Amino acid sequence: MIVTKELDLLDIQGNVLRVYGRFRYPVARYVFLNLRDSAKGRAFVGAVTGRVTTSANWGPGPDQVPQPDWTVNIAFTYQGLKELELPRTSLIGFSPEFVAGMKGRKDILGDDGPSSPQYWDPIWRENRETREQDVHVFISLNAHTKGLLEDGYAWLKGVIEATQGGVVLLSGHLGDNHAVMDYQDGQAVMENGQPSAKEHFGYTDGIGDPVFEGLPRGSASVLGRGKQMADGSWAPLAVGEFLLGHIDEAQEYPPAPNPILLSRNGTYMVYRKLHENVGTFNAYLDEHAKHFPGGKELLAAKFVGRWRDNGAPLVKAPDQASKAAFDAQLAAADPQGQDALLSSFTYDDDMSGGRCPFSAHIRRINPRASLEFTRDPTDVPGSLKVSKDAFDTPGALTNRRRILRRGLPYGEVKDPTRDDGNHGIIIMILNVDINRQFEFVQQQWINYGNDFKAANDKEILLGNHSADERFASKAVIQVDPNGDDPPYFLSKIPRLVETRGGDYFFVPSMTALRMIAKGLVDPT
Repeated sequence: MIVTKELDLLDIQGNVLRVYGRFRYPVARYVFLNLRDSAKGRAFVGAVTGRVTTSANWGPGPDQVPQPDWTVNIAFTYQGLKELELPRTSLIGFSPEFVAGMKGRKDILGDDGPSSPQYWDPIWRENRETREQDVHVFISLNAHTKGLLEDGYAWLKGVIEATQGGVVLLSGHLGDNHAVMDYQDGQAVMENGQPSAKEHFGYTDGIGDPVFEGLPRGSASVLGRGKQMADGSWAPLAVGEFLLGHIDEAQEYPPAPNPILLSRNGTYMVYRKLHENVGTFNAYLDEHAKHFPGGKELLAAKFVGRWRDNGAPLVKAPDQASKAAFDAQLAAADPQGQDALLSSFTYDDDMSGGRCPFSAHIRRINPRASLEFTRDPTDVPGSLKVSKDAFDTPGALTNRRRILRRGLPYGEVKDPTRDDGNHGIIIMILNVDINRQFEFVQQQWINYGNDFKAANDKEILLGNHSADERFASKAVIQVDPNGDDPPYFLSKIPRLVETRGGDYFFVPSMTALRMIAKGLVDPT
């Protein structure tokens, strides 16, 4: 039996613990604001806080609340917190990455070439130099229907207007036909008229979000989503990997600003708008599928580590025959069983990458325990190999790099042969240490391959592949080392995903929001 800590669900914003898409919220709107008056800004925060959606359980019963038709959540940039007049002693406690912002970290993130800030949506571009153009506040609205989303947006505009110019909505989001919008919309990709879990390249997305202590019903889905233990079992990750003010996997409190009531139950959010070059992806896949022995869909699965149609992991379904057997199991399982089938696996029997390549998306984002290449149960103390007792858990390194993923696709693919449409994904990454978690994964695991013994081979899907042939990317599709087949080489990988903007935000707890609204943040 797994014993987990209790979290104060009423103090944690709902988008931190919930993937809203799984709760029938297929549409969203992301709004960004500028604060022109500190007092009016604090009053605005107070008005919004009364409507903010928490992580409280939804449904009937004494400990539950009704599920809202539309949700509201709020976050702030560093400059936004300054405009709200947080004390300097509190401000200096925020992480330097958060202070610098996403544009300031572009070299670390690999946002170069077509992903450079000069090509971002106008709201995020480098030339927004005046204080009146700064993004200070993020508001997200998620709704059951487009009509309900408009209701939520109308409410928000009313709260903004009540500030009489103290809070201003910022325009500058590119939409269809390069129209400049006042907001960024997100919407689940539709299949047969129904919202799906797909993204625009055709992959089933949103599988395997980390499970940590205190999550409601977290123990039921810990297999493959928590941390691997030495005895082969799974346990929830430490709360402090995702929420400030709690113990993390190093048995420490992550660095956080004072006072503790400002930071506890809050977290950092990385907001990124990613454009998907669908035409280039389809053309590149089709060209290599002519030569790849396993065919187009297996090659597409090798790009990511999962089959496109239902997310079946390659380590469990490495070929068409095993995929058919896996699909039968999946169809017969209940939702909890399906979650376990899709998430519960390791790379222990695939250390060669013959099933899931080292450059595949899911292996780069969460390598599990597969980076301990020399781990061996027969190791003896004092040997040059890593002892089986060297780590408390087999994936100790990886457990410090886990991230929560939120967001939705945006736009619609109207011509699958072209790149220039308005389509991609809004990804929001939640973590307590932007540098140790998100930036490390982006720099070292997506845009570099040394930890995977893959030299400078990048992750196939998200890597910042260069158009300059002198620096062209490649990736190796490994094969079973005991077989006779040669590996397959992907050459001249094009840039498949381009950054279109974003920033770093702080997501406060409900307690912190009330303190900010009342001007009562006291670090002493």
